[in-house]
Amino acid sequence: MPSTTPLAATRTPADPFPPSQLDVADALTVLLRATTTEPRPDIQLEALTLAVAADLPVLLWGEPGIGKTAALAQLSEALDLPLTTVIASVHEPSDFSGLPIVGDDPATQGIPMAPPDWAVRLVRAGRGLLFLDELSTAPPAVQAALLRLVLERRVGSLRLPSGVRIVAAANPRASAADGWELSPPLANRFVHLQWVHDHEVVVRGLGGIWPRAVMPTLAPERLAQSVDFARRAVCGLLSTRPALVHRIPSDESRRGGAWPSPRSWEAALRLIAFASAAGSSRDVLSMLVRGTVGDGPGLELLASLDRMDLPDPETLLADPAGAVLPERGDLRQAVLDGVVAAVRNRPERSRWDAAWALLVRASETGAPDLVVVPATTLATLRREDWDVPESIDRLAGVVALSRRADRAAARTGAAAATEGAGR
Repeated sequence: MPSTTPLAATRTPADPFPPSQLDVADALTVLLRATTTEPRPDIQLEALTLAVAADLPVLLWGEPGIGKTAALAQLSEALDLPLTTVIASVHEPSDFSGLPIVGDDPATQGIPMAPPDWAVRLVRAGRGLLFLDELSTAPPAVQAALLRLVLERRVGSLRLPSGVRIVAAANPRASAADGWELSPPLANRFVHLQWVHDHEVVVRGLGGIWPRAVMPTLAPERLAQSVDFARRAVCGLLSTRPALVHRIPSDESRRGGAWPSPRSWEAALRLIAFASAAGSSRDVLSMLVRGTVGDGPGLELLASLDRMDLPDPETLLADPAGAVLPERGDLRQAVLDGVVAAVRNRPERSRWDAAWALLVRASETGAPDLVVVPATTLATLRREDWDVPESIDRLAGVVALSRRADRAAARTGAAAATEGAGR
C-alpha cells in the first residue's frame, strides 16, 4: 500500500533523492499537530464564548503555559473568525493611538494618526478576533493607549468594525516577566475570567482531542424576556444596595481586576441577558458575573437572581396542597421565611392555617430541620381566638427534637470550652 504519511506527499516516483532528515522531522511535526475536537462540557470555554457573543472585551488570567493562547486559536477556528495576535508588551503607545503623518496641508487638513498594519487588515476583513497577549507586561503608558482601543474600538483614525471581537490574556504579576498591575480604568473595561487547567481536558487533548468551542444558541422567543429579567435583577439589587453602584477597591492588586462601576454593571446586565437567552448553567453565569463586578457584588447578584425565581408567598398560601417548594435548602428556607413574613404582614386565621399546612408539606418533602425557625415564628403569630390546627401535632416532634439537639450541642460546646480553660 502507498504511504499516507505527510512525508510521502512531498515525494514523487521520479524523485531520485531520498528525503533529508529535516524533511522527516517536519513530517513528524505535522503528525503531532494533527488534532481534532469534540463537543464536551467546558465551563471556562462556554463562559468565554458567551462573553465573545455578547461583544464584551474578555481578559483571561492564568499562569504561563496554562493554554490561554491555544484556547484562543481554537476559538477563532470554531467561530470562523480570523485571529490577529498583538503582543501588547512589545509595542509602543503610538502603535495603538496611531502615528502622526503630515499631509499636504496640515494647517487645514490636520495631522491624521496612521493606524498599524494589523488594524488595517482587520478593517479590510470586516471581522476577526483580536488577541491582545501579555497584557500584564505592558507598561502603564501602553495600557493608557489601549483604553480607547478596548472601549471604543478605535486605533488611530480607524474604527474597528462591529464584527471584530477583543480578547486579552495576562499572567498574574508574580509570574509575569517584568509584570505590572493593570490600571483601574483598563481593568474595568474587561470581563475577567480565571483560566485554570482541567486535568481531563489536558490529558484528552494531548491524546489528540480537544473540547470544541460552540457559539451559544440564543432562543429568539426568549430575547425580550431575557432582557427584562436581566434589568430587574441588576436594578433590583442596586436599588436596595446603592453602595454597590461604584466601589473601587483600595488594594492596588484588586483594582487591576473586576470591580463594580456603572460600566461593569451594564456589562453584567448584558451577560445575564445572554446567559438567560442561551439557557446557560448557573456555574457559567457565576463565572461571568463575578468576573465583571467582582466576587462580593457578584455573589450578591447571584443570590438576588435566586430570589427572583422563588414562588410568590401569596400563591403558596392560596394553594398549600399544590405548592411546589425549591429543592435547595437555602432557597426552601427563604420561601418558608417569606410565607411567615406574609402572614405577619396580614394576619388572618385562614392564612395562618395555610402556612402551617405549607410547613408540614416542607417537612415531608425535604429536610425537617428547615421548618423549625419558621414554625417557631409562626406560632408566635397566633391570636387568642384561633384554634390550634391539627397539623401542628405533626411538626411538634420535629421542633422538639431540634431544640434538644441545639441544647445538646450547647452543652457539648460549653464542656469543651471548660476543659480547654482548665488545661
